[in-house]
Amino acid sequence: MAHGTHDYIDDPRNKDILINVSGELFPREEAKVSVFDSGYILGDGVWEGLRLHHGTLVFLGQHLKRLYEGAKAIDMDIGLTKAELTKRLYDTIDANNMHDGVHIRLMVTRGIKATPYQDPRVTVGPATVVIIPEYKAPLKDTLNRGIRLFTAHVRRGFPDVQDPKLNSHSKLNCITACIQAAKAGADEALMLDPHGFVATCNSTHFFIVRDGELWTSSGKYCLGGITRGTVITLAKEAGIPVHEKDFSLTDVYGADEAFVTGTFAGLVPVGEVDGRTIGDGKAPPMPGDMVAKLRKLYIKRIEDEAGKGRNA
Repeated sequence: MAHGTHDYIDDPRNKDILINVSGELFPREEAKVSVFDSGYILGDGVWEGLRLHHGTLVFLGQHLKRLYEGAKAIDMDIGLTKAELTKRLYDTIDANNMHDGVHIRLMVTRGIKATPYQDPRVTVGPATVVIIPEYKAPLKDTLNRGIRLFTAHVRRGFPDVQDPKLNSHSKLNCITACIQAAKAGADEALMLDPHGFVATCNSTHFFIVRDGELWTSSGKYCLGGITRGTVITLAKEAGIPVHEKDFSLTDVYGADEAFVTGTFAGLVPVGEVDGRTIGDGKAPPMPGDMVAKLRKLYIKRIEDEAGKGRNA
């Protein structure tokens, strides 16, 4: 059965969470947005996924920078300063008495429209800001056994078509790639750039290990991933050679290790790509030496970030 990096341990506490919709808290079953909302009609908005660790939203500054840059790129006024949005996030967390093991989806859309139409000028209200905090922990089986990838025909396109740097609600190309991978019996899709080089996955970032070196894409055709950037920094600090470069599927199939990164699950090993076993194939290589080392460094960085507290 296919699984993915976002599979999680079901937690009964999520039935009673409070969700923040434009500054007002609602029980899960009562949290709603209008059918005239720009996000529902057109996917017009930007979003972030955040992790709460020891009461602190780690890497929050980087996430908010990406969110506000995305909003500016689509000429959308969030209607809150970063400080005001930070307070709203923590107010929501505190109202739910949350401290650890929490994943937050922060979503901002352009707001309510007078009529279903794409022109932003028919928007009649302020931006809709939704904060959904849930108790979510990745499955240990996923972290240890890894995932299988399938290379989709759907590409990460040029920025003048849909900029891959924009973390927008409009993710149909990624969804299409995910569907193709699922139909092929894989867990997630590996996506190429317009030139046929490896770009990223449909919902995570992709790395390979070759001869003790860490390779990842040039970054031109993928989102500026927070976890991706953190792993690159940690590897460099540890003296591991890192290359952000163009490489092909042939390089992937012959890799010693492969893994993906994301805010939710951190580092997840990849055991198979397009039916090719990654590594020597003698035993489940999960996690390999490089993944295990980088995972330890990443967990320590998370602890260090959380230790700075909310006012860092």
